[in-house]
Parts: sequence; structure tokens; C-alpha cells
Amino acid sequence: MTDTTSHTIDIEAIKAENARRNAALTAEFPYDPLTGDPEDPSRETVEIKWEPQPVSLPRTLLGDPEYKRLKSAIEYKRLRMRHDFEYWAIQCVKIRHKQTGQRIAFRLNAPQRRVVREFESERLAGRPLRFIMLKARQWGGSTLVQMYFAWIQSTQRRNWNSLICAHVKDTAAGIRGMYSDMLAEYPDAFWLGDEPPKFTPWQKSANTREISGRGCKVTIASSFGQDAVRGLDFSMAHLSEVAFWKDTERMTPADFIRSVCGGIPSVELSMVVLESTANGVANYFHTMWKAAEEGSNVYRQVFVPWYEIEMYRTPCPDPESLVRSWTAYERELWDKGLTLEMIQWYHDKRREFVTDKAMMAEYPSNPVEAFANTGNAVFASEQIERLRKDCRRPLDLNRISLPLECRPLLETPSPDGELKIWTLPDDNALRYSNRYVAVVDVGGRTRHSDYSVIVVIDRCPADGSRIPTVAAQWRGHCDHDLLGIYAASMGQIYGKALLVIESNSLESSREGASQYILEDLNHSYRNLYVRRARDNSGDASMASRVGFHTNRSTKTAVVTNLIGCVRNHSYRERDAMACDELATYELTSSGAYAAHKGFHDDLLMTRAIGLYVISTLPTPNDRVEMLRGLGFRRRRG
Repeated sequence: MTDTTSHTIDIEAIKAENARRNAALTAEFPYDPLTGDPEDPSRETVEIKWEPQPVSLPRTLLGDPEYKRLKSAIEYKRLRMRHDFEYWAIQCVKIRHKQTGQRIAFRLNAPQRRVVREFESERLAGRPLRFIMLKARQWGGSTLVQMYFAWIQSTQRRNWNSLICAHVKDTAAGIRGMYSDMLAEYPDAFWLGDEPPKFTPWQKSANTREISGRGCKVTIASSFGQDAVRGLDFSMAHLSEVAFWKDTERMTPADFIRSVCGGIPSVELSMVVLESTANGVANYFHTMWKAAEEGSNVYRQVFVPWYEIEMYRTPCPDPESLVRSWTAYERELWDKGLTLEMIQWYHDKRREFVTDKAMMAEYPSNPVEAFANTGNAVFASEQIERLRKDCRRPLDLNRISLPLECRPLLETPSPDGELKIWTLPDDNALRYSNRYVAVVDVGGRTRHSDYSVIVVIDRCPADGSRIPTVAAQWRGHCDHDLLGIYAASMGQIYGKALLVIESNSLESSREGASQYILEDLNHSYRNLYVRRARDNSGDASMASRVGFHTNRSTKTAVVTNLIGCVRNHSYRERDAMACDELATYELTSSGAYAAHKGFHDDLLMTRAIGLYVISTLPTPNDRVEMLRGLGFRRRRG
């Protein structure tokens, strides 16, 4: 890393490295869509009599039987357009230039070329095309998707219908407008339809147009007009700004997309693209993005960072001045491989925003930044992802000898109960005072209620780090008296752990047994967390109460402490589901902390309470060394 904080900056070395980076950037895309990219492995460079110089043609074109029967330049160009999207785009499509407003030939920019490579890799493999696209601004993602649809409908398939759906209908109409303008200027010599290229009305529908001579219909809709497209026949769907679609009890993005995409056949040249700018976490788009990242759905991810977009570069007249003024983030951009011209643009643009967070929301360098800096998330995505790296698969409970106390937890009278163990107590479980802290968050008894959770946190893990680490967890639904038994069992297993009961549900329950459970635990388990509280008379004197009571004050305290632990990475998580709950935890408009609608925070609250209690405990004492210091020795025999 270049030391830009020192007064001995080697600016000449930085300038030389910048020149090398710019040269590599230029050489990265030796690109002319008329001659083809010779670096593209799906192409082969050949000489052909209708071209003034060697051209790199798709290998599928060279293998097409019609290739050897070509008799004219127009036949060659038509055949090439069926195999070469980039050639078709430059020859047949005109788009509006974002800065001048003029109509120009559609020459793909660098991000568009990279994304097309991904489209083409799926198409050439004969697979259905399924993509989820997290958009940055001004690189033409929507234009690219729609023109790729148009290429398929104009050159590959007849009667191949498509849907354009956005959060509002005007946006969808604007996207289809690009298609309409393209058809109006399409060269007649290259049109492969039976009639001139244009949109025509279809059965008096205000939302559907048919492409003359191809039989392909293009329908527009909004996320509010879901009923209007149910049951229609589509082979392609462009779903735009999905993160902003309304999510209510009556209509949800998941239901709409399932109903539409469920009818799209999983065949070659069928295509579904979910695209959006980020709008916080926990919504449908973010959930689908994370699932694609984990490989648990059919979508391939597409993200274009701001620095790939060619228009986001500014000449750097004074490299030394820029380098000396770099923030830590800008130094990271240099270390990542960006050029001075890219960082100069970012440096200047940043002055238009109040905070770094606002800048990153508009111009993210990676998906984590995009999601982290939008919405009302309590925990930053990059901090959650760092925590997620500590997550592990639990031990295989069928392969280890479990203590007898574990058996009831494996036989929970509910199909939702699950025990996970990452580390069993070792021979030194009792060596330290309160080495283990077990926290119980009391949920409901039925499957549709909140979960009950028992988590065990190890304050002195075997690696000697003294970093609190999740050791075990039970999550499920059961009667509250059984939950008390399970909690006591886990506490006994883990060296008579300090057992912290989140007592709100039990104290407020109208069931007569609830208070009895706390009292019974107080007599049967000898290491319960006890708080100080005012007695029933309201007297200022304080009485001891079993359990941790969560109220507005204590919740703020435990969540604030958890925010610090996540930010500083001062505890180690093992369960990825807990990280998921961190990602969907929000600060509401009323100023309260809560899980996003439809999500849970049971795992999160056990960590919050446990880490807060740990922060109030004395440093763990080595009982053996302490007794030796007092003159005690272990009795022999």
C-alpha cells in the first residue's frame, strides 16, 4: 500500500503505476463491434471476402451450414446478425446519447460488454437465461436488457412474447419506448420479418403491442397491476426496480413474480431479468440477491461498480495534491487498482454529498456498499459479512457422544425444535468463573409464534483469545415449563453456565404456571442471573428479581452494545441465521429497534442480551490459579 500520509510520497512511482493501469485498461477491450473482439474465446479470426480486413466471428456462425452457402454481402450480414448480438446492435439499433440527446448507433460500453458475455455464456450453453442485476447509475443496464430481448425477438424466435414490469407503469412504458424507437429506425435491408418493422396494437389492448412480421408481443405492466398479466403467455420477462415494488398483504413481489415467471418455460432463449437499484435489506430483491449469492436459486448475479463506467473519470491535473488529500477510503480504491482519473472523479463528486454513506448509496463500489447504505438498517452490511466469515457448520450430532442432558433437546415435542452445537465443553469448563453464559429468549408455544431460543456463549474459548464465541444453540417452540427444563439442562452441560432468562414473556403471561417456572428455576438451578428492581410497593429500595427484563431503556442499552460488538468484531458468531437477522434489523420511523416486517429477531436478542451481560461481568478468574494463590492444593488420591 502506498503511504500517502508520509511527506516522502514517491509521486513519480504513483504516476508511473497510473500510466501502466491506464494502458492496461485501454488494452483490456481492443474492441470494435464491426470486426469483433479477437480476445473473446467464443470467436475465431478469419478472412472473408465481404470484409476489408480479418474479422473475429462467433464460432457458432462459422459452424452454421448457411455460412458455406453465402452468396452476397447482405446474406452474410443477415446471418452474422443472428449469431452476433454486438454486430447487430451497432448495425440496427440507435439509442439516445445520455449527454448530447442525439440518436447514435448502439455501441456497447465496457460494462455492457462484460454483461453480454455473461448472457452469451448461458445462451451458448443452451441454458435458460436467469439473471438478477444490481444496478449502478448511468451504464445502460435497462437499455442492454431490452435490446437483448429485441435481438432475440427480431432474429432468433417468432411468437416469443415478453413482459416489461416496473414499480410504476410509466417506467415500464419508458422502457418499451426504447424498443419502439429502435423499430422505427431499423434498417429495412436487415429486417427478418414478413412486414416492415413497427409496433402494432394487439386486440385493442392498451398494454400490449405486437412486432409486425414476427408475431412477438411486448406487454407492459406495473407492480400494482398484477391481475392484468396473470395467465398471459410469456417467454421473457424484464422486471425493473424490483426493490421498490410494494409489498403488502394483498400483493407481494414474491407472489407476482412467481405467478408470471412460473409460466415461463425453462428452455433455451427463455429469459428472466430481475434488476433494481438497492433499496435497503430484507425486501424481496435483497433476499433474492443473497439467495443467488449462496447458489440457492436459479439466478446469476450481475453488478457493475461505478468505476467500470467510462463516464466516471476526470483528468487529474495535480496527482500529488490529490494523493495528499486522499481519505482512507480513497487510498483503498488506489490499492484496489483504480486509476487516478477514477479517484479524481470520486473525490470531486463526494463533495456533493453530506456523508460518505450517501455517496456510497448512489455510487457503490461493491454490492455490500449498495445495500448497506440504503434503507434503515441498524447494522452495516460489510460488518455483517465480516461476522459471517466466522460462521461454521454445527457438529454432526449423530457422530458425537452427547451428554444425557442433551437428549430432551433432541426430542422436542415440536417439529420446529433444533439443537446446534459448535463446541462441546472441554475439560477446563469449570476452570474459569462463569466461563459460559446461557441466554434464553422466551417465545410462543405454537409454530406460528415467535421462536424460543437458548444460546450458549463461551467467554474463554480454547484458542485463548477471550473473544466471546457462540458455542451452542437451541431454537424452537415448546411449552414454557419444558423450556425451563431445556435451559437448565444446557446450563448444566456447559459448566453450570450463568443462566440469563429474558423474563418479559413469563412475567407478563396470564398463565399461572409462568411465574412458577421462574421460581422453580430459582430453586433448582444455582447460577441464575438476578437483576435489581423496585419492589411492588414502589419504594425506592431495590429488590432482587430473577431474569433479565427488556424494556425501552434496557433494549436500547443491549442493542447499542451489540452494534459496537458487531462493528468492532469483538464477538464470534457461528450461526449464519443470526447474521441474517442482523441484516433485517431496522430503526423504525418512531425511533424503535425492530425486525423488518415478516422477519425474526429472536437469535439477535439472545446475542444482544448475552453480550451485554458479559460486558458487566468481572474478568473470568482462573479458579485453579486463584486457589493455589490462597495456599490450596489439589488433594491426592
